[in-house]
Amino acid sequence: MNYQRELDKLIEKLKKEERVPKLLLHSCCAPCSSYVLEYLSDCFEITVFYYNPNIYPESEYTKRILEQQTLISDMKVKHPVCFMAGNYDRERFYEIAKGLEHLKEGGERCLKCYELRLRESAELAKKGAFDYFTTTLSISPLKNADRLNEIGVRLGEQYGVAYLQSDFKKKNGYRRSVELSKEYGLYRQNYCGCEFSYLASK
Repeated sequence: MNYQRELDKLIEKLKKEERVPKLLLHSCCAPCSSYVLEYLSDCFEITVFYYNPNIYPESEYTKRILEQQTLISDMKVKHPVCFMAGNYDRERFYEIAKGLEHLKEGGERCLKCYELRLRESAELAKKGAFDYFTTTLSISPLKNADRLNEIGVRLGEQYGVAYLQSDFKKKNGYRRSVELSKEYGLYRQNYCGCEFSYLASK
């Protein structure tokens, strides 16, 4: 499936209908969300949901969440963007990572981490009566968009909220996020976020 083409079709449809659905956007960090917000804010009423219990250490978590809030307040968008923070419940991440600590990035541990964060997003999207939910994770060249979308669609069906399928790295999305990071002076981390990716980056 060409996720980008299908998303572009949906955006064109929304523009013609002059409809602005509510989107809950799970964000892993400010740099990754920058392009996604630029791309989607014309057509969606977005709430950025910062839920990343995988991030290590706590000082890194604090740095990233503050950076996310700063970007939202500084960025020029058509429709106002709201912000919500989830709990920093690290034990939930370590529970799902148990026995998988040795795996390389992109393996089963990462897939379980994606599901943990997307499930929390789906639950919140249902409670908040959002029209769609999605994640910024697919903008990374290191993230598998097919698996992310499979997980998102499955959870969307389970919770009754449409998952906005995407591959935000397309259309030079990742490159644009790098440009926007420079423009807004954003801190760009050199590892995904968890303790295991942190150690691997050393």
